[in-house]
Amino acid sequence: MKKIDYPHFRTALLEWFNTYQREMPWRNTGDAYRIWVSEVMLQQTQVKKVMEYYQKFIDRFPTVQHLAEAELQTVLKLWEGLGYYTRARNLHKAAQIIVKELDGEIPDDYAAFRKLPGVGDYSAAAVQSIAFNAPYAAVDGNVKRVLARLFYMKIPINDASATRQFQEKADAFLAQDAPGNFNQAMMELGATVCRPQSPTCIVCPVHSFCQAFQTARQDEVPVRRKAKPIPEYHLAVGVIHKVGAAGVLAESAEEPAGEILITQRPLDGLLGGLWEFPGGRLAEGETAEEACRRNIAETVNLAVDNLTYLTRVRHAFTHFKIVVDVFQCEYLAGEVALNGPINAKWIRFEEIEQYPFPRSNHKFIPMLNKRNG
Repeated sequence: MKKIDYPHFRTALLEWFNTYQREMPWRNTGDAYRIWVSEVMLQQTQVKKVMEYYQKFIDRFPTVQHLAEAELQTVLKLWEGLGYYTRARNLHKAAQIIVKELDGEIPDDYAAFRKLPGVGDYSAAAVQSIAFNAPYAAVDGNVKRVLARLFYMKIPINDASATRQFQEKADAFLAQDAPGNFNQAMMELGATVCRPQSPTCIVCPVHSFCQAFQTARQDEVPVRRKAKPIPEYHLAVGVIHKVGAAGVLAESAEEPAGEILITQRPLDGLLGGLWEFPGGRLAEGETAEEACRRNIAETVNLAVDNLTYLTRVRHAFTHFKIVVDVFQCEYLAGEVALNGPINAKWIRFEEIEQYPFPRSNHKFIPMLNKRNG
């Protein structure tokens, strides 16, 4: 197989991109802040999903100063449903650093930008090349797939040891005079033409350079190392009602009747800063109802009664799945004392919309509204 003619490859790819690129709001701006927001949202998330959130986020926080001044809960609420909430927390934290320490200016230096919370090699290269025309090759999953087929690379793309090899290939390809457009073109090619399954090689602008296509082996690459089986955890969650004089009387005058209890997750870690209903995993040999009572007692120090089964929801995270049995129950006794959550509030149903909740909770919240609205 002859060596790839890099100049002709770049020309063919960029001409294709200039003609066929998809319309996206972040491609119509040179604003480094808006480009940065789009790149953060696009990490591990499909473009179609990001399109639902990007403009709302920019409308609410049009500049890095607006984002830095916002409350984290406001940011999380606007991010609600987009997932990977660490991205939102880091974006907010980085915006505050930029405003306080960098005169409100997004760094146009790769090393300085790379130091900000949540900024990795990919996002640093993408933002610096697109916003500032800096010559850094951005390598994401789409780019790895393109490179794997171009060079017929059999190394697993999800193997950490492959990162350096893919980066070296991308660095050699990069169009030094148009790095931003070239990076976007490589990603666009992977997303729309050089797809994981059924790549449309016949319309690919660079198939004449592709070793996999020329040898009819494009379905053999990229190779992925077989993932371990995804574990599944069984949880029980309780929606605790303070029902008042018409039902069970509240023992604490500090907590008014007619409300439900929500708790806030620690800021660090999975779903950090989001609110949820108290609960936890089932112990071995324990029923879901027993687990609901026990976990409520352990996490918020409350006794509950009159448990009524509501529903079961399933939800998949990146590395595990959960099955959640949801109960409605009534506050019986106790003062809230937290073991795990960092905050708890008694709220009315109409106030639920003010708080960011995980998607798994949103799968049953509409049922609560119907039942109690």
